[in-house]
Amino acid sequence: MGSREIKSPEDMLETPASLEEDGRSRKKLGMFFIESDNRRTAFGRGYTGGTTPVDIHGKPIADLSKTGGWIAALFIFGNEMAERMAYFGLSVNMVAFMFYVMHRPFSSSSNAVNNFLGISQVSSVLGGFLADAYLGRYWTIAIFTTIYLAGLIGITLCASMKIFVPNQDQCDQLSLLLGSCEPAKPWQMLYLYVVLYLTAFGAAGIRPCVSSFGADQFDERSKDYKTLLDRFFNFFYLCVTIGAIVAFTLVVYIQIERGWGAAFGSLAIAMGVSNMLFFAGTPLYRHRLPGGSPLTRVAQVLVAAFKKQHVPFTRSELVGLYELPGRHSAIKGSGKIPHTDDFRCLDKAALQLKEDGGNPSPWRLCTVTQVEEVKILIKLIPIPACTIMLNVVLTEFITLSIQQAYTLNTHIGKLKLPVTCMPVFPGLSIFLILCLYYSVFVPVSRRITGHPHGASQLQRVGIGLFISILSVAWGGVFERFRRGYAIKHGYEFSFLTPMPDLSAYWLLIQYCLIGIAEVFSIVGLLEFLYEEAPDAMKSIGSAYAAIAGGLGCFAASIINSIVKSVTRNPENKQRSWLSQNINNAKFDYFYWLLTVLSIINFCFFLYSAHRYKYRTEQTFEAWETKQNILAEDS
Repeated sequence: MGSREIKSPEDMLETPASLEEDGRSRKKLGMFFIESDNRRTAFGRGYTGGTTPVDIHGKPIADLSKTGGWIAALFIFGNEMAERMAYFGLSVNMVAFMFYVMHRPFSSSSNAVNNFLGISQVSSVLGGFLADAYLGRYWTIAIFTTIYLAGLIGITLCASMKIFVPNQDQCDQLSLLLGSCEPAKPWQMLYLYVVLYLTAFGAAGIRPCVSSFGADQFDERSKDYKTLLDRFFNFFYLCVTIGAIVAFTLVVYIQIERGWGAAFGSLAIAMGVSNMLFFAGTPLYRHRLPGGSPLTRVAQVLVAAFKKQHVPFTRSELVGLYELPGRHSAIKGSGKIPHTDDFRCLDKAALQLKEDGGNPSPWRLCTVTQVEEVKILIKLIPIPACTIMLNVVLTEFITLSIQQAYTLNTHIGKLKLPVTCMPVFPGLSIFLILCLYYSVFVPVSRRITGHPHGASQLQRVGIGLFISILSVAWGGVFERFRRGYAIKHGYEFSFLTPMPDLSAYWLLIQYCLIGIAEVFSIVGLLEFLYEEAPDAMKSIGSAYAAIAGGLGCFAASIINSIVKSVTRNPENKQRSWLSQNINNAKFDYFYWLLTVLSIINFCFFLYSAHRYKYRTEQTFEAWETKQNILAEDS
């Protein structure tokens, strides 16, 4: 078959069975790599330097100095800023639009927006799949930004043309409270949902690709690559924050002064301009080759491992663990990944037997790199899963805190700040923290941890999760005080009337805390997933963060529904904790419930982070183990 072994001990002629007898089979399994020059893989004859940057035509870039770097990243930052502006502009305004214009109850409006947020994030795995498998990140962004723009134009038409909204005559605030305004017709709501979810679909394709595409612009062979990557993700999230701040201020101002059509139209214009800027930067971009369907490779590993599940590692016909020769990888866009001892049942997919023959099916025999890809995807899952609870808290704050703000005084001196502007304060706190991150946090924390960047990626995620607990706990404390104040001063049934002597700026404490939590958790998670994900699955890795965000939105809706059904008792006239009249509801109980769930989630994160080993650590351990084995055998 023309096979050869790589860096094996001189006594490699021992059979695996004999190694089992001396008790060292488990330790030595990774030494049995078999390289074949003849094997025809499903993805080509092997790819050298799979992470080498190419131009838009897929050809290697002769002079890297003329492409990539911060200049190329600026065009990507602009695209992300506009996308986030549209995303947050919709999330904060759509609840009010559905309530005041489409005449939907607050509860159903907030659930619809939660579902919009959830779908746009969970379906990000589709964008990540297309980018990694077939289109590449550039073309995926190009296609889905166009879809995004079409959805925004549709929403603008809905808000601008009377045919798409119910009759607004004789619909004052009292009528809204009593629910007596003319409701939107089914076809009008259908049209709104179609264009809203078209926008969500566009966002889903963009989100997993933009951060990864931006990180692709930096040369991983550079000596300061880690520092550049760290700064890139911080600046990337700074752009996200600026987009959010503009959405919570300028877009809200446009809505108040010019109406809903102008507000949503400004989002469409911003998205159109960003699309033009993104395409203008095309000659400067560095690209990575798509590696073929990652789902197919995962399926092949699972099927091959299942077929050989009863084959022991001690079988005498065992040839070894299969891999391509030299620096070649079977996967376009990927370098080789060294063998690890995790999930040993999946190693069965790479077990090469004599009966496999010279050209076995990839559904029966996979390379070690392909198996390790699947292992990495599995090992990554617990970390983004632990951020689902953080996203639940973020989602609840977007909707519930706005309801709180409607009962409070939002004046700053003679200036009255619109209620829908309140979520700008987490963005301002994020902006401030990111600006001070390298001058304050990194030097201080470096002295404590000894880490060159102040804290490791997992430590940053953990800090953020802990601060989110403080944020939601304070939310419960303040809400208890706010509700007691409302009842004491006769506002129990006037939940849309602001109380002049109670300032909305008490909400700033929970807003600022959740903003700090976002800086640490989300930025740390994005960098963690990009670095740890397999080379040919970077977009899928980034989609993990978006999926966690989407699941957080869905979880928020599920928790809301459960709490409403459990705490409401019509027979005893007992209102639910999340009653539309916030002044006789129990939002404080709900916040404390979220606090308990956040604490449980944080404990699970500590356990998962303690068990996780970074890929660089695993590579070093694999090398060290191999050297020890060689020393023992010599």
